Amino acid sequence: MKVKWLGHSSFMIASDKGLRIITDPYGAYPDLYYKPIEEEADIVVVSHRHGDHFGARIKGNPRIITGAGRKEAKGIEFRGLATYHDASKGRERGPNTVFCFAVDGVRICHLGDLGHQLSESEVADIGQVDVLMIPVGGFYTIDAAEATQICGRIKPRVIIPMHFRNDRCAFPIARVDDFLKGKANVKRVDASEVEFKPEELPSATEIVVLQPAL
Repeated sequence: MKVKWLGHSSFMIASDKGLRIITDPYGAYPDLYYKPIEEEADIVVVSHRHGDHFGARIKGNPRIITGAGRKEAKGIEFRGLATYHDASKGRERGPNTVFCFAVDGVRICHLGDLGHQLSESEVADIGQVDVLMIPVGGFYTIDAAEATQICGRIKPRVIIPMHFRNDRCAFPIARVDDFLKGKANVKRVDASEVEFKPEELPSATEIVVLQPAL
């Protein structure tokens, strides 16, 4: 399985057999300067309907997966867990859906724009995670300290930070360095794509920082 960070909270996840899943495909949006998403997909997973997470028309006539509950597409089960975009039960920014699914035996969790700490029952519902995609920029989502706490509770094998300020995102949020401070096993990859195999996942949690593809 390969994971390519397109930018912001959008990833292209490709199975060994060529199945393509895109998460949270951003569109044109103020202060977001990533290039348009031109990739085709079989499935699109959407955590919430803000334009920086669901603004692109993805080629390939993909199946769109949204909302809480269990849904099946192309032989993959997606578990959507209802959460919020803020710490006020959605009164500020609305709902958010956390998605858990497995590709080629690798268990993935994409937290979307999670805006609050997870309860014990929510952590239990998420279950075991190999690759965790987590927002770390704060302001609109959990911040670096909250993300660190959540990572410690979920205990994934790999953490991929997302939704942080960089040269292509001018949101009033923090850069990834705030989240990385004091952490061990940080791997900065000079590429947008990495490959994961179940038997090659690290035994100690590793943070993988990717470069945006777009």
